[in-house]
Amino acid sequence: MMSLTPSRGCLLDLPWEDILVPHILCHLPLQQLLSLQRVSKLFQSLIQLYLANMRCFDSSQIGPPIPRAAFINLLKDNEVLQQLALQNCSDWLTDGELLPVIRQNHHLHHIQLKGCAQLSRHALVAISLSCPSLRRLSLAHCEWVDSLSLRSLADHCKALEAVDLTACRQLKDEAICYLVQKCSRLKSLSLAVNANVGDVAVEEIAKCCPELEHLDLTGCLRVKNDSIRVLAEYCPKLRSLKVKHCHNVAESSLSILRSRGVELDVEPPLQRALVLLQDVVGFAPFINLQI
Repeated sequence: MMSLTPSRGCLLDLPWEDILVPHILCHLPLQQLLSLQRVSKLFQSLIQLYLANMRCFDSSQIGPPIPRAAFINLLKDNEVLQQLALQNCSDWLTDGELLPVIRQNHHLHHIQLKGCAQLSRHALVAISLSCPSLRRLSLAHCEWVDSLSLRSLADHCKALEAVDLTACRQLKDEAICYLVQKCSRLKSLSLAVNANVGDVAVEEIAKCCPELEHLDLTGCLRVKNDSIRVLAEYCPKLRSLKVKHCHNVAESSLSILRSRGVELDVEPPLQRALVLLQDVVGFAPFINLQI
């Protein structure tokens, strides 16, 4: 007598490259995928296939700081990465671990290296030469970034739209000017916490980057009102500007942007005074702001 109970197939019976890898495994957290490798040799082979075809790698998805050996093993066969985010890796990540990954992945368009302090300028040069389609790059708190490596980036990655150079303190106006002259598509740029950046760089940014939407100048002590006015004149698409701790930037230049609805991280003088007064005496007196 024929059984009417449907047979139960195994997950691994599904087509790996057509179904499992692109449509199922991609929805699982990376940490769970790595755990699956311990189920059987067949699962291990499946996960290795997934890792070789992975488009996005984010080390923060693995949980605690990823070990050096694990990082090397995970990406050794991958040549199709499009996004690479390396966080919690600053204790061990050097050029020796990063450069092989960069050199075999020419389709990267988003790279996050925030706080990777043990890399060198050779890492940025390798990125420049290997990733012509790069659009977003974070080098925040990477003090090894210098003018020569930034010039290499500007020469080879002209499709850049967002660059974070927060606390890259070796960079001066000349290097920033070269970057924006070559990468005129920039929409977001951070030069925060760099006392070497001044009006010359900001004015060049304004004149070379008409698509600019976000600019972070927090702590750029040499920036003054004149360059902020140029920014207001040449960047009609600007949506946010950070100038906190820029002591030479006053409301006389910011009011132009404020009137256009640009988001600023400093309050108008009167509002700031009321906040300070409230902190001191515990309340703010009623003031008719329309007077």
